[in-house]
Amino acid sequence: MTGKTGNLSHSKRVALIWLISAFCFFVLFRMALHNSSQTLSSTSLDSPNSYTEERSKLYDKMGKDLDEHGAAFLKHGETSQSLSLSDIFTLKDGSVTPVLKPANPPVRANVLYLSTEFSLPIAEAVKNIFNPYFDKAIWFQNSSLYHFSMFHASHHIVPVFATKDEIEAEASSVKAVASKLCPLKIVLDRVVLTSTGVLLGCWQVISGTDPIIIRSKLKNALPRAPEKQLYDAAILHTSFARLLGPPRASSPTEQLEMSDDVQFFHGLVNRLNSQIRGFEAVVSELWYVEEYDVLALALNGRMNPRKFRLECSRD
Repeated sequence: MTGKTGNLSHSKRVALIWLISAFCFFVLFRMALHNSSQTLSSTSLDSPNSYTEERSKLYDKMGKDLDEHGAAFLKHGETSQSLSLSDIFTLKDGSVTPVLKPANPPVRANVLYLSTEFSLPIAEAVKNIFNPYFDKAIWFQNSSLYHFSMFHASHHIVPVFATKDEIEAEASSVKAVASKLCPLKIVLDRVVLTSTGVLLGCWQVISGTDPIIIRSKLKNALPRAPEKQLYDAAILHTSFARLLGPPRASSPTEQLEMSDDVQFFHGLVNRLNSQIRGFEAVVSELWYVEEYDVLALALNGRMNPRKFRLECSRD
């Protein structure tokens, strides 16, 4: 009897051990599946396709702005950076003059630069379509300064003061970031006109380091920067021009067509899109710019750009 009881107890212990082992294996297996699922989910969210989709949704929303808010720029509305049009332009006798206000402290902007090899054809198309209707009531972005705003170490809304040595340190940090970024091959997704009168080129990335990653790296490199940045992390946009007044007609027929301003503006934008949508370009420089005037890059103000090549291999 004792032998049989001992054998029975041993069998129970073995069964219990196997049961515990099976339960632990099941728990660990479920945990592994869960972690794998999270990793896959994270990977898909951080994939180039997700960046493209995020930008497309953003551009769709921007494209509806004119319909939803009308041509606010005809009523001297706000700009996209909490400034009124009268803060940055004067319109006298039909001529536009930028208002250059000293930035104290200087704005410290990091921008991707679009070389004139690519900006000049775009600028020519923009002028050919819009000049006949706006003449002097339009401000064209300097084609030698087409750029994509990435990240601000200091901006006019939340200024961050810096000593000379701190500025040098920031520039060195940006240079180090640029050395690890790959040149961007980009394509013009569409042109939109906002309710504030800004004619924007909205781009997608074909290859190279995505703007979301660039902004993340710049944020890590510039820890003193304002937490609130001026633009969406995914956006890749260039200002082509800013409309500041109503269009002028060259004939009574055109005047009739202009009676519905929004549709007239859509017509001009559609013509421009038909010419330059799908235009491809390569971006290979990151600039760290001290803007001594507010919006110096946009208004041809005083600035000190430091230019760094994107040196990562495309491979």
